[in-house]
Parts: sequence; C-alpha cells; structure tokens
Amino acid sequence: MKRTHHCGELRTEHIGQEVVLNGWVQRSRDHGGVIFIDLRDRSGLVQLVFNPEIQPEPHKMAEEAKNEYVLAIKGPVRHRPEGTENPNLATGEVEVVAEQVEVLNVAKTPPFMIGDEEPDEQVRLRYRYLDLRRPRMAKILELRHRMTSAVREFFNSEGFYEIETPMLWKSTPEGAREFLVPARLVPGTFFVLPQSPQLCKQLLMVAGVERYYQIARCFRDEDSRADRQPEFTQIDVEMSFVDQDDVLSTVERMCAHVMKIATGVDLPLPFPRYTYAEAMARWGSDKPDTRFGMELVDIGDLVADSGFKVFRNALESGGQVKAINAPGCGDYSRKEIDDLIDLSKRFGAKGLASWILGEGEIKSQVAKFLTEEQMQAIFNRVGATTGDLVLAVADKPGIVAEALNRIRLEMGGRLNMIPEGVWDFHWVVDFPLFGWNEKESRYDPMHHPFCAPNPEDIDLLRQGYDTTAEPGHPGHPWGKVRASLYDLVLNGYELGGGSIRTHRRDLQELVFGAIGLDFEHAKERFGFLLEAFEYGAPPHGGIACGLDRFVAILSGCDSIRDVIAFPKTATFTCPLSGAPTPVEEAALKDLHLRSLVEH
Repeated sequence: MKRTHHCGELRTEHIGQEVVLNGWVQRSRDHGGVIFIDLRDRSGLVQLVFNPEIQPEPHKMAEEAKNEYVLAIKGPVRHRPEGTENPNLATGEVEVVAEQVEVLNVAKTPPFMIGDEEPDEQVRLRYRYLDLRRPRMAKILELRHRMTSAVREFFNSEGFYEIETPMLWKSTPEGAREFLVPARLVPGTFFVLPQSPQLCKQLLMVAGVERYYQIARCFRDEDSRADRQPEFTQIDVEMSFVDQDDVLSTVERMCAHVMKIATGVDLPLPFPRYTYAEAMARWGSDKPDTRFGMELVDIGDLVADSGFKVFRNALESGGQVKAINAPGCGDYSRKEIDDLIDLSKRFGAKGLASWILGEGEIKSQVAKFLTEEQMQAIFNRVGATTGDLVLAVADKPGIVAEALNRIRLEMGGRLNMIPEGVWDFHWVVDFPLFGWNEKESRYDPMHHPFCAPNPEDIDLLRQGYDTTAEPGHPGHPWGKVRASLYDLVLNGYELGGGSIRTHRRDLQELVFGAIGLDFEHAKERFGFLLEAFEYGAPPHGGIACGLDRFVAILSGCDSIRDVIAFPKTATFTCPLSGAPTPVEEAALKDLHLRSLVEH
C-alpha cells in the first residue's frame, strides 16, 4: 500500500493503471449504496468509488471513514461515467475504483471544514496544522517554496555565496526594539536576536566574499500592528565593487526569474525609476501604487491670492495646496464627503476642501472664497469635468502627501481603478540622506548611518559644517543631501530597500557628525565594523527584500500571516502553542534573572 501516485496528478492517460494513493478524506457521499470519497493530499484531490456489490470489504470500511481519516487505497483508474465529469477539478475526468483500503489513522471531527471556506482567523491559527491542509494554504506553501528555490537558483548562477549569519548577536540599535537572550555562562549579559544581517554582511564584504546572499530570518520586538510579525524572512544581498546601477540591475533580474518560475510572467526590464521627490510630488508616497492615475496636482499658485484663509495661511507658512480628481463621483452625498474628511483628519489634515461639478453648477463649501476663473483653472489643471469630484488638502507638505495619498488609494479602490493581474515593479531612488527629527531637534539617518551620500552631493555634506543656517532649516545643506538609497516597490508595497554603503572613514565621520554622533561614541556601538573598515573595506552595497511580502502579493493575500507557516497574531501571540508563556523560577534563577511581573 505504498503510494505510487499523488491524488491530484491523475489524468486520462492513467486510465487502466492500478494505483496506490495515500491521503485524507475530504468528504464522503453515499449515493444509494455506492459511496464516493474525495481523497486529498497536497497535490489536490481525486474521487474514489466504493461499490458494495463489487468490493464489499472496502465498501464497509468506506462507510466508517469520516472527514480527515487517513487512508491508503489501491485500485484501477477509470474514466468517469459520461455526464458526471467535473470540469472544475483537475482530476475531474477520472476516478479510482477502490479495491483495497487501509485506514492509516482515524481523526476527530475537525473544528472547521478543510475546504476553501475561510474560518475565523483565531481558530485557523489555533489549529494551524489543519488550516495548512486547506487547498488555498497548501498552494501558498508550494508557491513560497518555488519562489525561495528560484531565488537560490538565480543567485547561485550569478556567483553569489549563500552564507548564514549568527542568530545570537551583539545589541546594535537599528530603530526597533530587540529581543534579548540572556547569556547563562556570562551572568548579567545578553545576546540579541538580529533585526537584520546588515552588519554581518558588510563584514563579509570586508572579508572578500564579494557576492553574498541569504534567506535570512530577522527579529524585531515592535509594537503590534495588523500586518507586522516579530519574526520574518528577508532575501538578503550584498555585493562588492559595485555602484547603484549594478545592484538594481541584479535585483531586477532576480525578480524577473522568480516571477517567471512562480507565475509564468515575463517582466519587462529595466524597471521604471522615480526619484523620491517625484514620487512624493505625484503620488504622495515613497511606495506609490502607479497602476492607476489620480495623481496629486499642486494648485498652490492658483489659490495663493484667494479669499480662503486656509489656503493662504498654508502657503505663507511654507506649506502646499494639492488636489486630486475623483472621476464620476459628482453624485457623492454630504455624508460620503464627510467620511472622506474624517479619513483625511486621521492622517493629520485639518480638513478637506471639495468641489462637485454638476450640470451648470458647482457644489462646494469653499466656492464663495474663489473666483470662477480660479475654480475653472483648478478644474482644468486636475482634469475635472462635469460629474467629477475634486478634493484638496492645504497643510505642511508631509501632511498633504499623506492625507491625499490615503484618499487616492481609497478612491482608487472604490472606483475599481486598480487593475487585477498587473505586476507594477518600480524603483524609488534619491532618498534624502537625513530626515529632520523635530522632537530631538537633530538630523537622523533616513535608513541607517552607513548609507553612502550621493556622489554628487558630497560637497553639500561638507558645506553643512560651514553654513550659518540652523540645522533643520530648509536652507541647510544637510537637508538637501541625497543618499545612494533605493527602495523596490511592487503594487504599492515596499518590497525591499538598500543602499550603497559608506566604506571610507572620512565620509563616515561627516555623516556621523551630521547626526550628532562622534566617532568615538560610534565605536562603542559599531566598533567591530568600524575597525574592520580600517583593514581595506571595498566599495559595497546591497538590499534586503521581504520574502513574506513578495509571496503575499503574488498569492493575493492581504496579510503576511497567511504566507508564514506558523505566524503570530497581531498582538504577537501564538494561539497554537500558547506562546509566550511564563517560565519556572528555577529557569530564571539559572539565567540570573528575576521576574518583576506576577502571573
């Protein structure tokens, strides 16, 4: 009774062959004595036939078999009787006559049917081993395997070494909280689980590896959020003696290879590139979904001298006034517009101006503050015509971008403007090297302190030490320095990010100085890396792409939880195992720890 075929692979060419199948009972149907069982394994399912007049013993066992019983069956493949074929099933033209049956294991009634229906997520995660039996989840696991294999196949063919980096590492603050691991043999000290292999892969470049990749596990003790996991997987890459174009080209070809293997789609290369400034100006996002239009349009010059104080005050304080056009939404009710106003407020805007273009009339709460010429100029610029709805936000540039980006995505979804089956890969490049931290009144690195400045902006980096302009002022040179930093975007999601690294001490000191970190203090945090750089570090750069996100997009999942075999909930708990759990006092004592929380 050892398996000869998988359930889902049987076709008409197997008719007449005797096969042995192993699998689970999907469902059982008694049709007037003849029992039909759908047997399922990870490849799919096939129909079994049990006839009491021809196979009385197998039929008796079939009567007892319940959903999720594990069976081994033996019998010939035959064509289904005419008119009973199932065109929705890959094996729908054939069935197997069960001549011999063995119950390999019985099963309790599962808490949900193992089908295409979507049970409650908490129940799914509690019984994840059953959830993963569902055909949809089995296909996701298969897709993830094929994608991971394709990644390895590509990088191996390109001369990269796959190298594992440590899971127990030194605490090197990189933005998120770290998971601490007490070191029993060195009381009072801790390892951390790595947020990424960033420093290790740079050390590998100093070591002369030149081309490294890893399917890397990463850990971040972040605040809970709907689509965030404490442990996740990156496609991690680093290369020596390269510039930005080399890294981008390599990653594009990797994506094309993975897409071909996973979906059969041939991606056009190279991917489009947008500067950070262009992406923010046109879409209000550094990870824009460019599959549809409805771009942000600056109307500040058209309303600068209007009677509407909100517009004037925003512009006079260095802000912006931008608008988008929602075609065909001129019939929106007051409540629908109020809902959009509330949406804009959730993302920092003080309000939302709107114009409904009706037949011979304009409905707007701000129309009385604008001349007909000003309104017509606005409509012309955003491309609005009769029946459209124009929406505008006036505020600081960051708030305008965020609020209108959210409204754009909301309206794009409502209007079915986002096409299905389109894979919108593109790059966002030329990010600022620094971002101004208003709370701390200092510059912070946009990504991490080892990102190299754009070669064209190194003079600006130096000028920042001589200027009389205050840090944070728009005229300060450091606010204008671009980084050799790039993000890969797919369908409006950041799929990956990376940079060319600073490998020279003189440039690294300039960057550290701009963020208020002296070299000696930096050595306390990153001393082993900085020391390594003194022994001949090559120019190098790399990227990390989110494998979980990549699989989720290709499989049509809204959450990366669906593409991780054993994920945590949004509150970082595991309903399956019950983790995290308290540990015994003896275990804490052995680690030289004491709990301050009573359970």
